[in-house]
Amino acid sequence: MATQRRTIDYLMGQAAEAGAVSARPMFGEYGVYVDGKMIGTVCDDQLYVKPTASGRLHAEPVSEAPPYPGAKLNLLIKADRWEDAEWLGDLLRITAAELPSPKPRQPKRGT
Repeated sequence: MATQRRTIDYLMGQAAEAGAVSARPMFGEYGVYVDGKMIGTVCDDQLYVKPTASGRLHAEPVSEAPPYPGAKLNLLIKADRWEDAEWLGDLLRITAAELPSPKPRQPKRGT
């Protein structure tokens, strides 16, 4: 089951306190970004956040699950916790702060 657009719209509204938050379509699901860093995914209408030490502490109690078969474990943030916009924004901002910046893309070479 693919993620519904209304789920993404709600999540983006709730996560606005994290800063420059966006969601980009990815293989029928969505990648979640804060300040250009991919911090997680939304798969089957569920939010999965990349595990970081500070993010895990902030999210406790939290379970871990892979967002799709074969993926690494991520923090599974249940939808009822999204209702606290301040908490959710803090979680996403804390997670982004611990993740490395994306590597710059190499320019395409002409043939």
